[in-house]
Amino acid sequence: MTAPLIRNEEPKDAAQIAALVERAFGPGRYAKAAERLREGNTAKADLSFVAETDGRLLGSVRLWPVKVGGAAAIFLGPIAVDSDERGNGVGQELVERACEAARQAGCAAVLLVGDLPWFERMGFAVARGVTMPGPVDARRLLIKELQPGASETLEGLVTL
Repeated sequence: MTAPLIRNEEPKDAAQIAALVERAFGPGRYAKAAERLREGNTAKADLSFVAETDGRLLGSVRLWPVKVGGAAAIFLGPIAVDSDERGNGVGQELVERACEAARQAGCAAVLLVGDLPWFERMGFAVARGVTMPGPVDARRLLIKELQPGASETLEGLVTL
């Protein structure tokens, strides 16, 4: 198999992304606190990426503008990878590409809700002093500094 093409998300990808996220997370995702940050928000297309091979979408990651205690930040999610492609590095490549694009765009930090053991290898750590608009296990609220010291200055509730 050839390496997947990683490129910016485009409007034509919407249906395939929706189907991929549905397969990966199911309808239960709508009850999660992270969804409150996506409702009424618009993903940053220039910071959101897909992985594809031969026109077939293998993975997707989206970044969303948010505020933490009034300061601008970016929220990552969902990161979804087709079940046949998991373990092949597609998810990690998507996350790293999105974080680099966010850094180049001047974003200070990326937040997400996820598993520390998986995201830690990409530079994420537990976000101290940051809270979500709904119940979230504090050990799963993670941050990656894109500018030195950003995690020390971001504090408070994550909002739109």
